[in-house]
Amino acid sequence: MKILFIGDIVGKPGRLAVKELLPPLIEDRRIDLVIANCENAAAGFGVTRDIVEELYENRIDILTSGNHIWDKKEILEFVADYETLLRPANYPATVPGIGSVVMPAASGEYVGVLNLAGRIFMQPIDCPFVTAKSKIAELKKKTKVIIVDIHAEATSEKKALGWYLDGEVSAVLGTHTHVQTADEEILPQGTAYLSDVGMTGPFDSVLGVKKDAVIERFLTMIPNKFEVAKGDVRLQAALLDIDSKTGKANSIERISIKLQESRE
Repeated sequence: MKILFIGDIVGKPGRLAVKELLPPLIEDRRIDLVIANCENAAAGFGVTRDIVEELYENRIDILTSGNHIWDKKEILEFVADYETLLRPANYPATVPGIGSVVMPAASGEYVGVLNLAGRIFMQPIDCPFVTAKSKIAELKKKTKVIIVDIHAEATSEKKALGWYLDGEVSAVLGTHTHVQTADEEILPQGTAYLSDVGMTGPFDSVLGVKKDAVIERFLTMIPNKFEVAKGDVRLQAALLDIDSKTGKANSIERISIKLQESRE
């Protein structure tokens, strides 16, 4: 089974990359299921109902998120309407939405997805390690193929979670930092790992934001307006080959595809 996980989609440029580049990628690589992190899809901060629908129309099956999922307050009105729109599972139980799902892939085999958020340099929410073990036990009742999105700042926290879950899940994939790392591997017990899947959006930027605004904030330390950049748009992702019978990963491949300038 082939599963594609797309790194944080940033604004309109990122959504355009998905629209233009994802369909041929699905066909060329015979991908069975597509997962993407959508927390920056609405002008770089949060997501709206219309954008959720747009991403589903463009052949994404499951959407994960992170701390920016709440940036557009309308999310509170609709996050519970979508079974395949996830918020981190380690938010308090009273928070709207769900943090995991099981759904069939194109091959007919079921895939579980678990969304977690880190705590190092981030919000002091529930422990992702404890939450992971509890949620994975539930998912394993329905499938052996389980993909974990760990939305976290610290590489050490992501790496530790990868080792903690080795052999328990098919893959532990990091999001949030928008910089694709080169440490993809299959851990000893069969779990694929990558510290950060990267970003789908404009790379003539600082993490998808216009460079001048970010530089100004570093120089002055005064809050200013961040806007999504436009140039050098790419789709970054991780392509997983999973043995659906055992849930173990056969391979993990980093993907980075540039959108032609004429299409921006």
